[in-house]
Amino acid sequence: MRKTEYPPALRDLVAQLRQMPGVGPRSAERIALWIVQARGDQPEQIARAICETRRGIHPCKLCGYFTTDELCDICSDSSRATELLCVVEQPTDILPLEKTGVFRGRYHSLGGRISPLDHIGPEDLRIKELLERVEKEKFSEIIFALAVDVEGEATTNYLVDLLKDKLLTLTRIARGLPAGAGLESADELTLQQALSGRTKL
Repeated sequence: MRKTEYPPALRDLVAQLRQMPGVGPRSAERIALWIVQARGDQPEQIARAICETRRGIHPCKLCGYFTTDELCDICSDSSRATELLCVVEQPTDILPLEKTGVFRGRYHSLGGRISPLDHIGPEDLRIKELLERVEKEKFSEIIFALAVDVEGEATTNYLVDLLKDKLLTLTRIARGLPAGAGLESADELTLQQALSGRTKL
C-alpha cells in the first residue's frame, strides 16, 4: 500500500523553507500549510516583500551595512564622528551596537572572519577595503568588535599586525561577552559596557 504524502509542490515548499535559519521540519511544515490554507493574499504579499527586498537591498559601498542607496544612513550621516571606526564581522553586528546609543562613529563589516577550517582566508574578507578606508578617511581610533573565540581573535590579531605602524589608536571592546557569542545575541547593557570599557591593543 502506497504511503500518502503531500503533493510534490507542497513537499518542495517544505524543503525550501527548511533551508531558512532556525526553521526545522515541523516549523517548515506548519508555515507551508499556512501558506496553502491562508485566506486573502497574505502569502502573495510576503512573496512580493521578499522579491522587493532581494532586488532593492544591497551592501553599503563603504561599511557593508544594508541599504537601498550607494551609502547607508550611517555612512551618509554627516553628524557622526569621522575619526572613530568600529570593525565588526558581519553587517548584522552593526544594529546591536547602534541600539546602545554609545557609539557615534563609523563602521566597517569584514563579511566574516579568518577561519582555516572553513577555508576562509584574509583574501576572502573586506580587508583591502578596510585598509583603503584607513588611508583615505584618517581615523584616529579603530575599535575591534569581533567575537571572543579562536577565529575572532585570529582575525583581530591579523588586522592589528597590518595596522600597528599606522598613526592610530587600536582598541577592542571589553570582554563582557561570553566566549563564542556574537554581538547580535548580546543585550544592550552588555554592549554598552563593552564599548565604554574598551581596552588598548
